[in-house]
Amino acid sequence: MRHPPRSVLLAAAGAVALVTSAVVPVVSAQGATPACTVEYAVTGQWADGFQGSVKVTNNQAALSSWKLTFDFAGPQKVTQGWNAKWSQSGTTVTAANESWNGTLGTGASVSAGFLASWSGSNTAPAVFKLNGTTCNVDAEPTTPPPTTPPPSGGAAPALHVSGNELVDAGGTPRRLLGVNRSGGEFMCVQGYGIWDGPVDDAAVKAIADWKADAVRIPLNEECWLGLSTVKPEYGGANYIDAVKQLVSRVEAHGMTPILELHWSYGQYTGNSAGCPDVHATCQKPMPDMQYSPSFWSSVAGTFKGDQAAVFDLFNEPYPDRATSSATDAWKCWRDGGTCPGISYEVAGVQDLVDSIRATGAKNVIMAGGLAYSNDLSQWTAYKPTDPAGNLAAAYHVYNFNSCSSESCWNSTLAPVAAQVPLIAGEIGENTCAHGFVDRVMKWFDDHDLSYLGWTWNTWDCSSGPSLISAYDGTPTAYGAGLRDHLRALGP
Repeated sequence: MRHPPRSVLLAAAGAVALVTSAVVPVVSAQGATPACTVEYAVTGQWADGFQGSVKVTNNQAALSSWKLTFDFAGPQKVTQGWNAKWSQSGTTVTAANESWNGTLGTGASVSAGFLASWSGSNTAPAVFKLNGTTCNVDAEPTTPPPTTPPPSGGAAPALHVSGNELVDAGGTPRRLLGVNRSGGEFMCVQGYGIWDGPVDDAAVKAIADWKADAVRIPLNEECWLGLSTVKPEYGGANYIDAVKQLVSRVEAHGMTPILELHWSYGQYTGNSAGCPDVHATCQKPMPDMQYSPSFWSSVAGTFKGDQAAVFDLFNEPYPDRATSSATDAWKCWRDGGTCPGISYEVAGVQDLVDSIRATGAKNVIMAGGLAYSNDLSQWTAYKPTDPAGNLAAAYHVYNFNSCSSESCWNSTLAPVAAQVPLIAGEIGENTCAHGFVDRVMKWFDDHDLSYLGWTWNTWDCSSGPSLISAYDGTPTAYGAGLRDHLRALGP
């Protein structure tokens, strides 16, 4: 997306722990460690009300946000609470993290309290779920997820380009219809983790349940390469292994993983600069020659045996904002080098294609155009050379972009789609509604093209295009449009 995802705001704050009584015991299956544990207590009770508390312990991978849900057995009703955002619908109570206590590391605990009314009986809840995972009884998997990508021919189809279509090994045309899973581009470089929210099998299955068949995974080159500016636990081998595990889970559910370079190195302070930082902490106008080719050489070497994986070269190029010459911008896009208005040496898309193909990888490659991948007007004229013949055009469109109408799509996208596969790697709108993406999906459906919604993260859809309000797949008002459309198209 043109504007970078929200940073995770963390402030040092201690949770208020209450002295508990009548604690619901933690029960684990056959002595195994539960994925999470919850201790529920009534710490005070009077004629028509009571005070309660919950202590949540996370035994899974670290979480950057959490949501606890449980059901009251009687007519209890939460009236206020602290250390969490409390809400209730019917008998279902939800406690979601505050901005300052969203991080819940492996083995870490958080406590929250509430006041509630009651009548008749005040039976304790029996089942608690943390981010959709049942606590106190669900043991962690005894077999760890695979740490290497499954071979081509697994649940996800191996893909290649045939004319202007993506096809599988049997020659059947395939469209990539799905979502973006943001987090891997910013959490690591900000020092908070690798993913924003859960990426376990249940979380990936929730995406598949929308009938998605593709997941775009934004990445950070400094984290992948393990540069010294990144905490070791979130970079290098640890980061690569986490990406490989997520790719394996995505493919196990039959979905195509799209690995994409989102944030990169290089200082840019010109027009539309996202940040003045030389490090990979925001969207830069172009990839850098210092690290981007090495990033793609490593990614390609890691996944070259997996033809189901697709490579998206660079999120949203905007060399056109650094120069008033469209010709110079397109030359910079393709050839890189010393580009007008950009202080660092640029890696052009041709450099990145060459880095990938030099490893022997023949995976499908996506390349977005100018204006944050919203301008494909000269894409075919400056198309890079691909010896493998597996190149696709990438396009991004939001309601606030210049090219956001059927007339523009007919004049600039249709000619490109007639020559190569065209994939809208990001579609979305900032209205917390789906009227615009409905139009986008109709046009792309009519032309048998691919598209993926931004983004499968629990952010506020009124401040940006967030598809879900919970990682169990609960859609926002905006996300409901994509979900219902994908389900209508799906088998």
